[in-house]
Amino acid sequence: MAKGNLMLQARRMQSQIQQLQEVLAETMFEGGAGGGLVQVHVDGRQKIHKIEISPEAIDPEDLGELADLVTAAVNMAVQSSLTHSKAEMKK
Repeated sequence: MAKGNLMLQARRMQSQIQQLQEVLAETMFEGGAGGGLVQVHVDGRQKIHKIEISPEAIDPEDLGELADLVTAAVNMAVQSSLTHSKAEMKK
């Protein structure tokens, strides 16, 4: 009987995890840099959906700065997504 209960609990947990993953796939997180010059949108699985770059962020003489802004915005969005996902998994 205990083995049956353990299997039932495992199936329930697997179902809950699958439901959470579906919700996370639809939940969007945003990261920005440069005072909003670069915005990145990722889902709860850390998949990038959109990157927005303001024309003011583009300086042909300093593309390294743009790269830094994009990197910072991606990192912020991914970190936000990871933090939320971890908190949801702990529940």
